[in-house]
Amino acid sequence: MQEQIKNINTLEELQALYTATFGKNGTMTARLKEMKNLDNDARAALNLENQTLRELFKTRQTEIENAVLMASLSKQKLDMSLNPMPENRGTLHPLTQSLTEIASILESFGYTMYTGPQVEDDWHNFTALNTPAHHPARDMQDTFFLPNGNVLRTQTSAIQIRAMERDGVPIKMFGIGSTYRKEMDATHSPMFHQIEGLYINKNITMSDLVADIRAFLSRFFEMDNVELRIRPSYFPFTDPSIEVDLKWQGGKWLEIMGAGMVHPNVLRNCGIDPNVYQGFAFGFGWDRLAMLKYGLNDIRQFYDNDVRWLSHTGF
Repeated sequence: MQEQIKNINTLEELQALYTATFGKNGTMTARLKEMKNLDNDARAALNLENQTLRELFKTRQTEIENAVLMASLSKQKLDMSLNPMPENRGTLHPLTQSLTEIASILESFGYTMYTGPQVEDDWHNFTALNTPAHHPARDMQDTFFLPNGNVLRTQTSAIQIRAMERDGVPIKMFGIGSTYRKEMDATHSPMFHQIEGLYINKNITMSDLVADIRAFLSRFFEMDNVELRIRPSYFPFTDPSIEVDLKWQGGKWLEIMGAGMVHPNVLRNCGIDPNVYQGFAFGFGWDRLAMLKYGLNDIRQFYDNDVRWLSHTGF
C-alpha cells in the first residue's frame, strides 16, 4: 500500500485510493471495526498502520499539489521591464482643500478660526443677530426647526455671537462650519458650508472691509487685478449692508458674498458698547467659491463621491 501511494501522480487517483481505504466501505475501515477482536499487540500494530497510511496520503497530496503548481509556473513568464500598474492614491476632498486654503489666507490676515455647535438655540441663531421673533428677515431662511425649539443653524454668524460673548473685543475672527436650509438645486444644497468673518475694534471702517475682501479674493483666485462691484443690500445684523460681485470670465458679474458694518444692536446684545467699538462682518459659502475655482456648475457634484469625477477634475 505504501509503495502504491508513492507511485500515484494525480490527485484524482490519490482520492480514489483514499476512499477505497478509509471510506465507509474501505479496507482499513473494515479492519478497524474488527479491532475489538484483536489482542493488545495486534491493536497497537493496526493503529500504527492506520496512522502511517493517513500521513502518507497527506504527504503525497502535498507533493502532487506542489508539482502541479510548479508545472503551471514554469509555463508563465514575467517581464520585469514592464511598468507597474498605476497606483490610485486617495486625496483630500476638494471642499477640504478649498477650506484649508481659505483658512490659511484669512489667518495670514490676522483672523483666528472659531467653530460652534450645529444645533443652535434661537438666541444665537436669530435674536442676538437682530432678528427677533416678529422680524420679517426670518422668512428669508427656510429653517429646520427641532421639537424643543432649537434649530439646525442657518448661518455661521451664530459663531460670531458666541465668540464675542466668550472673548469680548477687540476681536478678529472667522467661523466655519456646516449650515442647513430647506433648499436643493444645482446651486443650493440643504447642507452647505459657510465662513463668516468678523473684525471689531475702534475706528474700523467700510474701507477696511472692502480692502480685506479684495485681498482675500485676489489670493484665493490667484488674480492680480480683482474687479469688484459693491451693491447696497439688506441683512438684519449689519448696517449698512452690501453685496459683493466679482467680475469673472467673459466679463460676467458673479455674486460672491454678503457683508457690512456690524449693526449696533448686535454689539449691544453681546455686551459691547457701539459708541466705542465698531467693525465689519462678511460671509460666504466656501462651496460656491470652490465651484468657481474648480469650474463646476452643480454643487451636488461635491457630494456624489464619484472617483471618476475626482480624477477628471484633477484634485
